[in-house]
Amino acid sequence: MRRTSFADMDCSVAQALEVVGDWWTLLVLRDAFEGVRRFDDFQRNLGVARNILTDRLERLVAGGILERRLYQDRPPRHEYRLTEKGLDLYPVLIGLMRWGDRWAPDADGPPVVLTHKACGHDISPTLMCPACREPVVARGMRFRWRPGRPRRSRGTAPAAATGSTPPAAGPPG
Repeated sequence: MRRTSFADMDCSVAQALEVVGDWWTLLVLRDAFEGVRRFDDFQRNLGVARNILTDRLERLVAGGILERRLYQDRPPRHEYRLTEKGLDLYPVLIGLMRWGDRWAPDADGPPVVLTHKACGHDISPTLMCPACREPVVARGMRFRWRPGRPRRSRGTAPAAATGSTPPAAGPPG
């Protein structure tokens, strides 16, 4: 199956999807955050074909998300560790997990509970404004284009700059 490239799209989400935009990649990252580092462990946990796993790991290394480190000389074996760039994807995965817990729940409840190491409490992380400490929700935000940047239309091609403020994010209503 041929993959669509978003490389030319003027959009930060599209650029992120160029690196992490398929389900196997996100599941590899999930396992990496859980401490999985070795190819055989990823393969065993995910049940993914070796060629697909190899491709996803290579893409993550090329994208600077994972670092490949030699841990054994004979035969040569490597492990994969999250880089700083990779660690910055943690909120993305937690956001997907929270969405899945709410909208695709298991009959017995969420399969994973997050425990804050520093205090020992189970938590459900929330996104909040650093200035006022209020929760960030879609209807309370808006997208504001940087000055001089053309505003995109609903499609992928940039639209002419209008100088107007885009509507608030979130579904209509």
